[in-house]
Amino acid sequence: MNHQLSHTNSCGHHTSSGERLALYENCRLCPRSCSVNRYERVGFCGCGTVPKAARAALHHWEEPCLSGIHGSGTVFFSGCTLRCCFCQNYQISSEGYGKEISISRLSEIFLELQEQGAHNINLVTATQFLPSIIQALEKADPFLHIPVVYNCGGYESLETVQALEPYVDVWLPDLKYFSSSVSGKYSKAPDYFSAASEAIQQMIRQTGPLLFEDFSENGQTCRLLKRGTILRHMVLPGQKKDSICLLNWISQTLPKGQFLLSLLSQYTPFYKSFEYPEINRRITTYEYEKVLDHAIRLGLTDGFMQEKSSAKEEYTPPFELQGI
Repeated sequence: MNHQLSHTNSCGHHTSSGERLALYENCRLCPRSCSVNRYERVGFCGCGTVPKAARAALHHWEEPCLSGIHGSGTVFFSGCTLRCCFCQNYQISSEGYGKEISISRLSEIFLELQEQGAHNINLVTATQFLPSIIQALEKADPFLHIPVVYNCGGYESLETVQALEPYVDVWLPDLKYFSSSVSGKYSKAPDYFSAASEAIQQMIRQTGPLLFEDFSENGQTCRLLKRGTILRHMVLPGQKKDSICLLNWISQTLPKGQFLLSLLSQYTPFYKSFEYPEINRRITTYEYEKVLDHAIRLGLTDGFMQEKSSAKEEYTPPFELQGI
């Protein structure tokens, strides 16, 4: 679907590509607001100013309304604004694996994924390259006819969410934690909930009511989400009380019928989880079902759940620069 080609800043003036790229000079793209000049050194995210990605390919492991029949056209960007000790994509998020690509090449990648049959363009952990990504989307826009999905950890600033309004059709944020001590311990972000809760409310305001479209091909049919917000929460070992607090907040705060809840059981120990023995295991059936039962009691039944057997490493795709 075609997207609005320009964006205005808070003063109502057109934002030029040069002005956007200047945002790297005093970087405040994420809630950390580290103010680093990324033309001179990397920010907290570990990134400079040139987009870097590790994979661009059709992905069949997203929610069914995104993966559909052909798959979601995912682009996995390097770097991250969080430091999750259990990150399944740690090779690219924390270790910096990936290949630098130009803005022109990134726009070509979007169109190549569309040509391969992708149901959407799925930008995975992209905020650290926001100015460049907006330019690439504008460059591809005249030829891009599928929705843009913004797949993120939920740790976003309001300004970033607002800047993306003309470009994003589907928001796919995590809502990881309620407790600041838990988010500080496991993701080095004690302000996680305060930032994510505001950002997610803004995402839902921007996308509005859920919009679906039926898709059929060769006898197969699926229902695709064309516009809306899917809120993901992954249940962590030993943290069912934190999950229940999040579900209570969701039920009390977010507008019914304007988001889908995706409750994940796929936690698998990765990366530095061994440093925290209490989460260096998979979740139990009891833990997940207690959280799931609470969601059902609250009426949070629009969305997706996972079978306990979903905790498999195959959810992590190989990062071999495919499609880059």
